[in-house]
Amino acid sequence: MAKKLHARPNLEHLKKQAKALLAKRGKAFKLADAQLEIARAAGFPSWPKLARHVEELRALEGEWTFVSLEVDGAAMPGAALANSRILMDGDRFRMESAEAVYEGRFEIDAETEPATIDIAFVEGPEAGNTALGIFELAGDQLTICLGLVGSDRPAKFKTSKGSGHALERLRRASKARPANVTGGKKQAAVASATAAEAVDPSAFDAPVTPLLKKMEGEWAPTQLVRDGEAMNDQWLTFGSRTGTGNEVKVVFGGQTQVHAKVRVDDTVTPATIDYLGLNGAAKGKVSFGIVEWIGGELRVNMAPPGMPRPADFTSDKGSGRTLSQWRRR
Repeated sequence: MAKKLHARPNLEHLKKQAKALLAKRGKAFKLADAQLEIARAAGFPSWPKLARHVEELRALEGEWTFVSLEVDGAAMPGAALANSRILMDGDRFRMESAEAVYEGRFEIDAETEPATIDIAFVEGPEAGNTALGIFELAGDQLTICLGLVGSDRPAKFKTSKGSGHALERLRRASKARPANVTGGKKQAAVASATAAEAVDPSAFDAPVTPLLKKMEGEWAPTQLVRDGEAMNDQWLTFGSRTGTGNEVKVVFGGQTQVHAKVRVDDTVTPATIDYLGLNGAAKGKVSFGIVEWIGGELRVNMAPPGMPRPADFTSDKGSGRTLSQWRRR
């Protein structure tokens, strides 16, 4: 049965609901009957299971900072995690990091061993995707092992090369209910900036051009500036760009930032590059950009979906553009 709880469930409120229901029924109706009815309406087989679930959610509430993060068996440097945190309020969360901000909702099952957590991303690079994991809570220490989007649920609290798992060890910085954690809002489809730039998705199925062939393979980032803010060097070491035919995938810290079909035109200067998103918030949307070579390095400047193609290789604050530079591994 699907769970149907308020976004920020409160056990005292649920108890009041049960008492109000009891008051409406006859003397033959007991408090335990009212509590069972409330539990079943919320998708739980019993009142004790509902109560434990709500208590576990409240126990997760607050601000969490990273003690360590390991992805595919590789440990992230501590300095790169200094400004990262996770905020939880009920079953809503926001993760803030140097690479991006993620918002969404999660569902837990504390009755299993280990306890499970399913994360649905609503805003950010993974919007529309779901990640499956396990967690362990011990006071103000929280451990989460998460299958990155597209990977299976981990069975143990460990990662290894190629596992597709991330192990997060967190420490609670505050038990206070964090402000403005809404879980994000689903974004409506964004129209193209001009009718002239509307693109037929079938155009991305064209044969691989020499320029696309040149962009194939695995690349390491030497620079990334998103909306005027440069990513620090420590996070850059955990990024990669992989080109295969007319597809590209950009990953940072195990999280897919871009997965798209690509179309290029090198008959103009600078050459143009278009992405057709294949996942997340960008799925089905087209982004316009430009591309050039700096020595042996590839430089790309992309506008967000619905915005006009950049005229130069800059990413000013408020532009929404992502300027990146890559060297072949």
